Amino acid sequence: MGQSLVQNYMHIIFSTKNRIKYLKSQRQLEIFKYIGSLCNEKRCQVIKVGGYEDHIHILCLLDKNIALVDLIRFVKTNSSRWIKTRFPELNLFSWQEGYGAFSINPQQSDAVIGYIEDQEYHHHKVSFQNELIYFLKKYKQNYDERYIWR
Repeated sequence: MGQSLVQNYMHIIFSTKNRIKYLKSQRQLEIFKYIGSLCNEKRCQVIKVGGYEDHIHILCLLDKNIALVDLIRFVKTNSSRWIKTRFPELNLFSWQEGYGAFSINPQQSDAVIGYIEDQEYHHHKVSFQNELIYFLKKYKQNYDERYIWR
């Protein structure tokens, strides 16, 4: 084949350190937009960024020339620095070490977009911890609960 064709839809989830509710509604839109711009900068076409007060969801197309871990490191490092600069009252802000990343079927992208858009309503009923456990089980991901919340 003379051309490399790749289409990896990734649903990425990560939390603020210790799940501190730094991402208050008045800041969310600006933070989500900036995180989307970071994904696009790495040629990972952002489809939707959203979340709630203590975590982020990113739906993007992972570019064929970047490793997932490199994208996440780039997004976390640069967004953390930007958040501390843009919102000086958040000078202690940081992201948790780990992340969840799940490939999805392109036909499921509309459902994932809706899910990301509905985070505020969703989290009035379900905690971030329960949400993440749900995704880990849904995608049959092995995990050790002793380390997952660091």
